[in-house]
Amino acid sequence: MKYQNKRIMKQKIGIIGAGNIGRTVAAHLLKAGYEVVLSNSRNPETLADTIETLGAGAVAATTKEAASADIVLLALPWAQLSSLKKLTDWNDKTVIDATNHFITYAPDFKLADLNGRASSEVVAEHVPGANVVKAFNTLYFKILQRDPQEANGRRVLFYSGDDSGAKAEVQHLIDDIGFAPVDLGDLATGSKLQQPKGAVATLNLIKAA
Repeated sequence: MKYQNKRIMKQKIGIIGAGNIGRTVAAHLLKAGYEVVLSNSRNPETLADTIETLGAGAVAATTKEAASADIVLLALPWAQLSSLKKLTDWNDKTVIDATNHFITYAPDFKLADLNGRASSEVVAEHVPGANVVKAFNTLYFKILQRDPQEANGRRVLFYSGDDSGAKAEVQHLIDDIGFAPVDLGDLATGSKLQQPKGAVATLNLIKAA
C-alpha cells in the first residue's frame, strides 16, 4: 500500500554526481514531471549553468540534501564512494546505483579489483541499510540521452536488486520516464551482468510495442 500511495505523487529524486549520467537521467526525470535535486562533490553554486540548462523542477543542492530525497541516484565516481556513508540515515531508502567501478578513464579504463564481488554489493556497504537497485549504468550517455521511444518500441533499461519494494519503485520510475524496464534478478547476479564487461554492458536494445 505504501508503494501504491507513492505512485500517485511524483517522488523527489536526489542525484549525487552531476556528470554525464547524472545530468542525462535528470533531464529524463524532469521531462516526466519529477523534481530533481542535483549535487556534486564541490558546492551547489558550481551547478548554476547545469540547472539553468535543465530548467524548471531542477535545483542544485549539497550531497547531504540530495541524499535526503525520496529516492537517491548515485552517479558519482567510484573513488568518491567513501563520502556517502555519513550523508544520511540510509535505512530503508531506495538507492539507485548507476556507478561503474572505473579507477581510471580514457584511454585505459582500468577497473577496481572487486575480488569476484558485484560492484553494487560494494556500493551497498557505503549506504548501510539502503535498498540498492542497480540501473542506468549500461548505456553510453549519448545513447541514454535519446528519446526512449524508437523504432515503434522503447529503449530497454535493465535493473536488479534484492528488495522487491525498491525494485517495484525503480521499475515504475523507468517505465514512467519512457523506457522499457527489464528485471535481471538479484543484486549479486544482475549487477554483475550490468557492470563493465558484463553481458548486458553497452547493450542497446529496443523492446517492441
